[in-house]
Amino acid sequence: MKPLAASPSLDTRFVTVILLVMGLSTPGLAEITSLDSGNIDDVLNNAGVALVNFYADWCRFSQMLHPIFEEASNVVREEFPDTKQVVFARVDCDQHSDIAQRYRITKYPTLKLFRNGMMMKREYRGQRSVVAIADFIRQQQVDPVKEMHSMEEVNTLDRSKRNIIGYFDKKDSDNYHTYEKVANILRDDCTFLAAFGAVSAAERFSGDNVIYKPVGEGIPDMVYLGSLTNFDLTYAWAQDKCVPLVREITFENGEELTEEGIPFLILFHIKEDTDSLEKFQHEVARQLISEKGSINFLHADCDKFRHPLLHIQKTPADCPVIAIDSFRHMYVFPDFKDLAVPGKLRQFVLDLHSGKLHREFHHGPDPTDSTPGQEETGGEVASSPPESSFQKLAPSETRYTILRRDRDEL
Repeated sequence: MKPLAASPSLDTRFVTVILLVMGLSTPGLAEITSLDSGNIDDVLNNAGVALVNFYADWCRFSQMLHPIFEEASNVVREEFPDTKQVVFARVDCDQHSDIAQRYRITKYPTLKLFRNGMMMKREYRGQRSVVAIADFIRQQQVDPVKEMHSMEEVNTLDRSKRNIIGYFDKKDSDNYHTYEKVANILRDDCTFLAAFGAVSAAERFSGDNVIYKPVGEGIPDMVYLGSLTNFDLTYAWAQDKCVPLVREITFENGEELTEEGIPFLILFHIKEDTDSLEKFQHEVARQLISEKGSINFLHADCDKFRHPLLHIQKTPADCPVIAIDSFRHMYVFPDFKDLAVPGKLRQFVLDLHSGKLHREFHHGPDPTDSTPGQEETGGEVASSPPESSFQKLAPSETRYTILRRDRDEL
């Protein structure tokens, strides 16, 4: 009998398997587009869906993902051969740090989903396997708009969700194409429905029409009054309805909210204390609507998020508490009772943007001519600095650490 190692065919098969496992042999069609500052906008803007792998060559996990990502591309390309319908792309973040900074990439590898050039809030966090990635792309190809075949369906809507309904003469129209594009982008935030032709005739007395049905019974519908062929206007209106001004931060969405890259203004409140939440929502809408996009307005359950409270020297017994998390430090709003004082909450946020909160965190209150506690003596100012308008705190932990630790202790 010949020694096992002397079998060339077995050796060949063994080597082939190893190469496949290691990704050194890549059969199929793998079409991974390498993005740089010269082509990224053109590629992404012309892709219905693009999954982009932001990687670093030195990262072991990036290296492990490469063959999986390529094989997933092969599988998806066979099902969706249109090269503009689905694009798999990659960015070498060491070579193109400007792109990594543009999309706030802080860890490798990161898989981001884009639709028509717009980056979706939710990155891909599923299993790093060919099957899981291919399934994720298949889900993105599902029509986000449910067609209604009878107006009676409006009466059976789930009113615990945000619903947007479009009434159109026909599917093959510029109005509906804009609506469908908006629905694709906001599919995770709203339920989108549409009715066509004779079914929608009663609602189209002045032409194609789109309405928003807010959460809850007995709340009036809101009608979109802009041009349905103007994507920017339609998207801005729908986003305003689908994404609440004040969102709840949970263990499930905490990392996702952090990755949006803007500071948090958080109300910590007891879950049953809806009165404080309503007051906070009202004052945010009244004082801070112009700051939307520069800071995230959030509310959190005091009992679930005890560690962030301890981090700012508070406990659930102190709630409601308002704080800013800048990702470097946390700053406490002096007194919840001052929430309704005109301009007080807005000034708190403006002091973050101006750097005043950070300066005072390290150096005490900014000196002013009218700082309380100062007395004039012989033309000079002898100061006895008062307590800062916010409480001095230790630097904040990362959101990941806080969320993971609190979740594990529940």
